[in-house]
Amino acid sequence: MIPIDKIIDISMEISEEMTVYKNREENRPKIEVTRNFKNSDAFETTMTLGMHTGTHLDRPLHIIEDGDTMDSLSLERVVVPCQVLDLTKVQGGITKEDLAKKRIPKGHFILLKTRNSFEEDFNFSFVYLAASGANYLKDQGVIGVGIDALGIERDQPDKSTHKALLENDIMILEGLRLKEAEEEEYLLIAAPLKIKGAEAAPVRAMLVKLWKGES
Repeated sequence: MIPIDKIIDISMEISEEMTVYKNREENRPKIEVTRNFKNSDAFETTMTLGMHTGTHLDRPLHIIEDGDTMDSLSLERVVVPCQVLDLTKVQGGITKEDLAKKRIPKGHFILLKTRNSFEEDFNFSFVYLAASGANYLKDQGVIGVGIDALGIERDQPDKSTHKALLENDIMILEGLRLKEAEEEEYLLIAAPLKIKGAEAAPVRAMLVKLWKGES
């Protein structure tokens, strides 16, 4: 039996009322009941959901022409050790200077906890990862970067943050909810839907804190 101390759900709940990027209606899920117990012996629904709505994982094709897609992703890359970094005091872009103060283990998935996790409505001034921060994480040898915003960058016309990561096959996990996660190491489970040819896919993400026993 796996010695699990705690499981923290870090996913957004999907609903037609959920927060979506820039409050754009085209990003809002559409959920329809297609069968119910008044007209059938079963209950069924259909859903229309954008790949970048809610908690989701980006693959290189999102930014890079002919980049890798979701169906080529190995699960070994999304069931991995991760380090949560508490950056709740940052007000704008997370820079190299902000990250240089933190412990960043090589080969880990890094999750950026900011004030975004404590806001329910979409904030057009959300905290994001600046290009210098993305390049610093790349140089530290991380395998993925997650953030508690619906976008990892904010109106950067050259998509410099996405490119710094995706061009180096560093995964991007967006739309996390890290309010309950302390700054420490966890096991991350963030398996996306296996959708052929997709540039992104929804994820049910969780942090697992393993019980280490008495010291």
